[in-house]
Amino acid sequence: MKGKKILTAICSLGMFFATTAHAQDGDAVSDGYVKIGVLSDMSGVYKALEGPGAVVAAQMAIDDFGGTVLDQPIKLISADHQEKADRASSITRKWIDQENVDMITALDNSSVGLAVQGLASGKGVITINTGAGTTELTEGQCSKYGIHYVYDTYSLPVGTATAIVNNGGKSWFFITADYAFGHSLQENTGMVVKDLGGEVLGSVDHPLSTTDFASYLLQAQSSGADVVALANAGQDTVNAIKQAHAFNITANQKLAGMLVFLTDVKALGLETAQGLQFTTAFYWDRTDEAREWSQRFFDEHGAMPTMVQAGVYSATLNYLKAVENAGTDDADAVRAALGELTISDMFVENGKILPNGLMLHDMYLVEVKTPEESEGDWDLLKVVTRIPADEAFIPLSESNCPLLQE
Repeated sequence: MKGKKILTAICSLGMFFATTAHAQDGDAVSDGYVKIGVLSDMSGVYKALEGPGAVVAAQMAIDDFGGTVLDQPIKLISADHQEKADRASSITRKWIDQENVDMITALDNSSVGLAVQGLASGKGVITINTGAGTTELTEGQCSKYGIHYVYDTYSLPVGTATAIVNNGGKSWFFITADYAFGHSLQENTGMVVKDLGGEVLGSVDHPLSTTDFASYLLQAQSSGADVVALANAGQDTVNAIKQAHAFNITANQKLAGMLVFLTDVKALGLETAQGLQFTTAFYWDRTDEAREWSQRFFDEHGAMPTMVQAGVYSATLNYLKAVENAGTDDADAVRAALGELTISDMFVENGKILPNGLMLHDMYLVEVKTPEESEGDWDLLKVVTRIPADEAFIPLSESNCPLLQE
């Protein structure tokens, strides 16, 4: 009887160790899968620049990675934040607490981006922001698990405002989207203008998703500024440029789009947009690798990718590489692995994710082609110059990210 009890105990102990070992193996990927969430504007003013195309890009990255990581499936979930920070926060909380999402990307709209980054980081979840612009994501409101991947409101004017001021555009008036992104873009652009010897004569704020820019454009016109700068994005930029042409503002003042996307140029048409210069992180026709990937994206989505849609693909792919390198989807291990990567793909060459979460990479000053120069429906831009990474973004030595003080 005693021997039987010992045998039973040995068997039970063996089963305990086997179960424990299995649990530890399974712990490499929590919940038995890695889940990525694309949270974007699927129906509003930023729909064309990220939106449904971001979901296409993320799925392409998952498929190109092979559909699994560490022998576990990769799942994709998406939602429309509708440009509302409270809605985005609610979705994020549900995704993390109930859907077991491991990484959230896209996040166009700076107010949305800041809210989601803060909430997710507090819950130990990585965010890779590809769509918002505010520098606060890696500066005053930087977070342990937050990454800012494509562009920010510091990098945009480095190319665009510098080129315009150096070509005689000394006095500026801003028409600014009245939320975190617009104000950040105006502030950073104004600093570049002043550092180069220019001046800011004034500004006016407009609500997000407005359709009537008449009063704002008339204020800009009456200011007498050399440059009317649009510190907005997406359909707001398209509407403002179209109405500026209708008011014939461009006859005496230069129009500067401080954040312009490929889809904006397409919507405007070359006749209206020709000669417009702006700064971007990506153009589909810049390299062979970009052309090959962009054609595949076009076949899926019906449009060539914007820089943020390309950024979603790169961010998703490199997140999965980091999970694989870390051997786990644990956020601390994956964030460390992301910091060790050199990111070279169809999106960027030799990118690095810094301790404050900024992905450091080259940017490009581009110019919209004339109708005569264009050789196809999406042959819209030409690259004027490369802006080296160490000039395009805030140097780490000048960052006020609190994490760097710890």
